[in-house]
Amino acid sequence: MLEGKRIVIGITGSIAAYKIPLLIRLLIKENADVQVIMTPCAKSFVTPLTLSTLSKKPVMSEPFDPETGSWVNHVELGRWADLMLIAPASANTIGKMAHGIADNFLTTAYLSAKCPVLVAPAMDLDMYQHPSTQSNIAILRSFGNTIIEPQVGELASGLCGAGRMEEPEKILEEISACLSGKEDMKGKKILITAGPTRENIDPVRFISNHSSGLMGFALAEECAERGAMVTLITGPTNLTISHQRVNRIDVTSADEMHKACMKETPNHQMIIMAAAVADYSPLKYSSSKIKKTGKSLRLDLTRTPDILSDIASKRKKNQVIVGFALESDNEIASARKKLLEKKIDFIVFNSLKDAEAGFNKSTNKVSVLNKKGRTWHFGPKAKREIAADIINTILL
Repeated sequence: MLEGKRIVIGITGSIAAYKIPLLIRLLIKENADVQVIMTPCAKSFVTPLTLSTLSKKPVMSEPFDPETGSWVNHVELGRWADLMLIAPASANTIGKMAHGIADNFLTTAYLSAKCPVLVAPAMDLDMYQHPSTQSNIAILRSFGNTIIEPQVGELASGLCGAGRMEEPEKILEEISACLSGKEDMKGKKILITAGPTRENIDPVRFISNHSSGLMGFALAEECAERGAMVTLITGPTNLTISHQRVNRIDVTSADEMHKACMKETPNHQMIIMAAAVADYSPLKYSSSKIKKTGKSLRLDLTRTPDILSDIASKRKKNQVIVGFALESDNEIASARKKLLEKKIDFIVFNSLKDAEAGFNKSTNKVSVLNKKGRTWHFGPKAKREIAADIINTILL
């Protein structure tokens, strides 16, 4: 599958660089053509001699060849590659890639690349979770780069959490999948909802929840990369998505999401309702800011439209409908009850009691239930991997 494929591997300064020699061996075994680029810091973790011996090519690191004094053409290299992999990708290099800082040979080659780019972050837990790192990763996603999510495990610092670079065998699978162009959803039209809704109380305040939209966006990316045309209806979120097969529709309130969904549903073969839609909205909206005038404030709420039920009641023949359920008590039983009451095909359940699942986390742990009584369990793992598991289950 990888025979003759030209792959550039960019290695940055991370202890996880020790995994790259094995990855190179796996790629060479598949008859791929591998060119390694190292940042100066990367040489502290793995030697160029080891990498050049395995790849059968001199390792590139500087814009000038020290032996000949000639310039090394990074633009030509960026155009030569069928795929570029940055692994391990440190927080420093991710920041440079996101903001176009070309101060070493690797980042100049990255900015010249015309091929798919895979990025495998590796860093300590706190660095990975820092808002600046997450923002930079989101920027890379918006460029169309694929992020190979780090795994949860023991880190070099002694902490345990997300930040451990994916294993070489799994990275090889990601490379193969990217270059094979798997499009088992080609021609399908998929509607996906994501994020929270906001129910305004007055011009200043609103009712909402902690949903980040990460799961819904991961599902949209997964479907689009597998060839589907995706309509993504999302509540307020800081996430971006730039895949050419994703049409994004932004909404704010539950009522707006309901109207958008009812308009779009008839045109789609599969509906995945991953949004965390508010169940209640203020009965009355105050056009001016409500003043603080006492020890308590009474706020009357009214039910919002039941989007999932309305979609199911108007479904077309052969439409597949998938709901989501986040529960804290009697989890599986509550999820199955919702599945049957809503008259849908699948429900994806996760528990508030799982530390590695739920809102604002890069990982998730879910159970997928179908109307025939079957249950599948996945995770904990990165939400993008969970997205693939969910789609694979639906397509069974």
